Amino acid sequence: MRSPRRFAPPPAGRLRAPGTRAPLALAVPALVAIAFLLMPLVGVLARTPWNDLGTHLTSPDVLEALRLSLVVSFCALGLSLLLGVPLAWLLARVGFPGKALVRSLVLLPMVLPPTVGGVALLLGFGRRGLLGGWLENTFGIVLPFHTSGAVVAATFVAMPFLVISLEGTLAGLRTSYEETAASLGASPVRVFCTVTLPMVAPGLAAGAALTWARALGEFGATITFAGNLPGTTQTLPLQVYLLLQGSPEAATSVSLLLLVIAMAVLVALRGRWTGGTTDRAARPVRAGDDTAPASPPATGVEEPVTTSVAPQERWPLHAEVTGFNELTLDAGPGTTIAVVGPNGAGKTTLLRALLGLTPRARATLRLGDTDVTTLPPHRRGVAWVPQDGALFPHLSALSNTAYGLRAQGTGRAEARRAAQLWLDRLGVGPLAHRKPAQLSGGQAQRVALARALAARPRLLLLDEPLAALDQTTRAHVRHTLRGHLAGFGGVCLIVTHDPVEAVSLADRVLVLDDGHALQDAPPAEVTRHPRSPWVARMLGRNAWPGTATGDGLALTGGGHLVAADRLPDGARALAIIAPEAVSLHLDKPTGSPRNVWPGTVREITSAGSRLRILVTSDEAPDLVAEITPSAALELGLADGVSVWTSVKATEVSLVTL
Repeated sequence: MRSPRRFAPPPAGRLRAPGTRAPLALAVPALVAIAFLLMPLVGVLARTPWNDLGTHLTSPDVLEALRLSLVVSFCALGLSLLLGVPLAWLLARVGFPGKALVRSLVLLPMVLPPTVGGVALLLGFGRRGLLGGWLENTFGIVLPFHTSGAVVAATFVAMPFLVISLEGTLAGLRTSYEETAASLGASPVRVFCTVTLPMVAPGLAAGAALTWARALGEFGATITFAGNLPGTTQTLPLQVYLLLQGSPEAATSVSLLLLVIAMAVLVALRGRWTGGTTDRAARPVRAGDDTAPASPPATGVEEPVTTSVAPQERWPLHAEVTGFNELTLDAGPGTTIAVVGPNGAGKTTLLRALLGLTPRARATLRLGDTDVTTLPPHRRGVAWVPQDGALFPHLSALSNTAYGLRAQGTGRAEARRAAQLWLDRLGVGPLAHRKPAQLSGGQAQRVALARALAARPRLLLLDEPLAALDQTTRAHVRHTLRGHLAGFGGVCLIVTHDPVEAVSLADRVLVLDDGHALQDAPPAEVTRHPRSPWVARMLGRNAWPGTATGDGLALTGGGHLVAADRLPDGARALAIIAPEAVSLHLDKPTGSPRNVWPGTVREITSAGSRLRILVTSDEAPDLVAEITPSAALELGLADGVSVWTSVKATEVSLVTL
């Protein structure tokens, strides 16, 4: 029996989706365009005198022109790097009036006819130009008809390739890397040299290669501005122009050499010159993606890392935040504040305001006796862990963790020793040699946390630091973090959506909504009397806003709730109902319950050993009940089943807003 015929899958990168065959009306002009671009190259190859190629390329005049071309192109590349890298950074990172005009000036040499560019250079830098006379009289510098003039001409036409490529790469680089480095104590120059440049290295290399290739092939601006002097300004393209007049075969051979160099550069770049993002090492942080064992720290590792902050030094916090966030924060040394609230409430904005990183909000900040309001981020002594961790992809876990200490002037050996202790403490010590791309999401988050703790900050800002960890690892890291915060001389703010973190780590819970503080109280108080519907739901409670009446609450969405508590009529209040206080029935109940509504089961989820049942009703807001699996089975609950819900008046807690 013949086996069924099998077809091998097409190679990766050659998959073609159905319907992608080019219509004839487009395919024919495209093929003509390819032939049009290919024909000159084929002409060079067909007309090259292969037998005399070696003789032509090794003639003294060609070798001298080649030497001069290499000198001019590499000098132009160096000048382009010196001037173009800062210009690309300025265009990508800083907003200023006239930015569009500056970018147009950068692009101008690419669209300007080369001879016109040469004329412009003469009028600007020539002996009778705007600046040329002053350069000659003051410094004795004469650019036209000099090798330096050829360098200037090549730089003028080639530098835009570097600026455009690098600007695109910088624009695709997330600023969280640079901001995190600044929060660890690195100055702007150090951040640029140790974080920004290494991360944009592929784009920089691509732009540099294109710049060099363009400078090597420059002709029009050079001959117009610097002339065609053998041994001084006669580069290889000018040599081709000269050879065409007396030895066309030799001109073809030299043209082939320039063609091969240009193609080699383009093939090596393989399209990377357009300046795509280099953030290739970053991956979405995935919960539960934690494969390394979170073993307990070895004996002795749990001892606090030696820091430059003496035990008696304490850093109380006073902050007045204005802008999108409007609140005042006061906290004593060693206080941990959990910041909670719905998305868009201003939690991350608050942290960035304390760092001095956002125009949306501004914080007047005092740490201890020091007013750091006017200080740049790297001098505030404020470290943070952003949501994505922002580990530097070009550094190992150990180097990442030691970064803050090195930025603050700690010796390499001491910084690496302290960094290793923190990695061991958080259970990722064996991974110290790995780069971030080799770490799981949870491992990377623990390294980011170790990096912030090792930096010895006065104020510690953590933006959902444990979100990527599995439950077992989260408990271990939470225990380690709680131990560190117990002896921390500063203040720690933790943004979290996890009620367990808020209760177990924090001394206070700050509830934000629309940039304002709704509640700032100990966790037990917030748990008993949440003043925000979102927080109540985060804690697993039902929360219904309304207006107090004589016997309960007139609900905002319609309906009435009877409560045993009494509030002044007209007071705005929040009704809190525990899910376990909600009873479910197949028939309308009779007896003591004062609050009874018909509804429909819309969702059943597991909550440990119990089930949470979401019930919707036309007569009341959505209500969550919590029952045992056996009770759910007895009632025959399923999605779409009609039920009755009941809540006793004594089970309703009213909190004034």
